[in-house]
Amino acid sequence: MTTGPSRRGFVRRVAAVGAAFHIVPRHVLGRGFRAPSDTLSVACVGVGGMGANDVDGVSGENVYALVDVDWRQAERSFRRYPKAKRYRDFREMLDRDAGNIDAVTVSTPDHCHAAVTMAALKAGKHVYTQKPLCRTLGEVRAVMAEARRRPKQATQMGNQGHAGEGIRLIREWVEGGLIGPVREVHLWTNRPIWPQAIERPTEAHNPPPTLAWDLWLGPAPQRPYHPAYAPFRWRGWWDFGTGALGDIACHSMDAAFWILDLGHPSRIEAESTPPFPETAPAASRIVYHFAAKGSRPPVTVVWRDGSILPPRPPEIGLDDEWPTPSAEGGQLWVGDEGKLVAGMYGQSPRLLDPEKDAAVKASPLPVAYPRTDGVYAEWLAACKDGGQPGSNFAGSSGPLTEMVLLGNLAVRAQRAIELDGEGRVTTAGIPPEWIMPQYRAGWSL
Repeated sequence: MTTGPSRRGFVRRVAAVGAAFHIVPRHVLGRGFRAPSDTLSVACVGVGGMGANDVDGVSGENVYALVDVDWRQAERSFRRYPKAKRYRDFREMLDRDAGNIDAVTVSTPDHCHAAVTMAALKAGKHVYTQKPLCRTLGEVRAVMAEARRRPKQATQMGNQGHAGEGIRLIREWVEGGLIGPVREVHLWTNRPIWPQAIERPTEAHNPPPTLAWDLWLGPAPQRPYHPAYAPFRWRGWWDFGTGALGDIACHSMDAAFWILDLGHPSRIEAESTPPFPETAPAASRIVYHFAAKGSRPPVTVVWRDGSILPPRPPEIGLDDEWPTPSAEGGQLWVGDEGKLVAGMYGQSPRLLDPEKDAAVKASPLPVAYPRTDGVYAEWLAACKDGGQPGSNFAGSSGPLTEMVLLGNLAVRAQRAIELDGEGRVTTAGIPPEWIMPQYRAGWSL
């Protein structure tokens, strides 16, 4: 027989105290019981396509509201979460339900990322935003500044590789000296897998009845609806997306940016197929130059899209698979004492010296960087515990997105982009709206 207070009696007394206590300790409620105070109410903005995966990623919480301008695209999420409130306009959702929401996911097209993210931050919410964090440099810097003012709001960009094991293995190998000082990182992708290098269509179309076209446009300049833009093909249009670079470089550049502490490049040079005024090119090659930093030597990062591949390393014979690990894309690190390859997300890293690779996999290096339970779990835990996840806006994903978008500036300008020591663009003649867009009336940060 126990002599202490019963669990049921304790809970009754806690409830009787009223507003003095809001959180019931987990151990009081018993193993496997989840206190209501441990459950977040999440609003998801953009719930079709990748957004549907993001809703599923927070499904262990209370999915309180689903917001999408196209209810046909949102249909899967609506079916899976029938109790969630439905909105077309995130501003209406925040006006009506901000008090009922703890956190917001943002999975809209790129051109709306900044407006939705900033509104959620200013409403006091934890925020998870898909990559790239924003469409332009000015928007990224504004969101970073707002996030710094709100350190208790957990922020996370959806570059899931940053929460994966592969990127941590690569860091442990590099810091363990397995390939020596790194001089070059080569990145490649089969993107774009949507139309680019095209002119604006001229024929008229009516938007589908399920799509609120004006809300889809958001802060972007007015134009008539055309299926060339929505629902999926927006990525190649500069007014809406960030091309192949913006789509995948926040994944594939992340390892080098984090592990080598790259910071701002000093110079960026770009080559591409013929440019078009409103759309990204069919293929490009972009070279980023980073000055030496501390004990790290200068580093060159080379990006290739449109299925352009880097030269085959001499360690990979003519009869061996190249590229590796996948034709979808990957990364090659070149150090003074060896090379490694990995997937776009940092997954499946492999040393190109087969003896070294076998040795490190047979006797792994000590774990220096704790593993996570994934990008969603990491963010949700930070929302509850008061910390910041690895790919937070101010410390990691904002500066990474700046690196990505600087490459697009070089592609669009068709000239080298120079930066000063503070990361400011010093190249003359860059249109200011490429740095910070003018929003339509009714939209602002």
